[in-house]
Amino acid sequence: MFFDDERSNRLRPQILTELVGEYMNDAERAKLYGLPETTRIRQRAKIVSPDNLKIGEHCWIGEGAVLDASGGLEIGEHTSIGLNTLVFTHSSWLANMTLQNHSGSDLIERKPVRIGKGCFIGGLVVIMAGVTIGDFATVQPNSVVAKDVPARSLVAGNPARVFQRYDEEYIASEVERVRTENERRRALAEERGDAPSWGAPAGEFTPES
Repeated sequence: MFFDDERSNRLRPQILTELVGEYMNDAERAKLYGLPETTRIRQRAKIVSPDNLKIGEHCWIGEGAVLDASGGLEIGEHTSIGLNTLVFTHSSWLANMTLQNHSGSDLIERKPVRIGKGCFIGGLVVIMAGVTIGDFATVQPNSVVAKDVPARSLVAGNPARVFQRYDEEYIASEVERVRTENERRRALAEERGDAPSWGAPAGEFTPES
């Protein structure tokens, strides 16, 4: 049984899009949602009010993530959103407190969220309405972000707070460390005959290997 009212007819296309999207890969799903072709959006991820989402190139959205863009949501390029992460841009708190939590309540509050470029948002993170996360920030898994996050910082906890700040020199040293280690692992894997087609091979690779 389907309702034939304004709200149902407005929501139906998004419901059908999500249903069809479950049978696609992450790149096909991004195209279906009208996202940049370099975007990868995994299964069960949901975008609320997709017309209000601005997202840059080369972003990744994990399984089960919910991106509420009803109040405006901007995600910069090369940013990853972890699995089952929740981003809120609206709140019905006051509507609940006053027993006015009906559809179309004028006590729904909306505030935009901005997530900068080059950010890593871990899994199971909650980002509250009105928050700005600066460029190149890292949010550790299971964190609740209730206030702005400075650029080039690592935050964690509930509520999330800054644990580390890093500059370009630190990132460059980490790039060198990881690339050197991955090169070593690939060379060892090739000797074993199991080199991966890309990235670094899995498994234990001790310095003595």
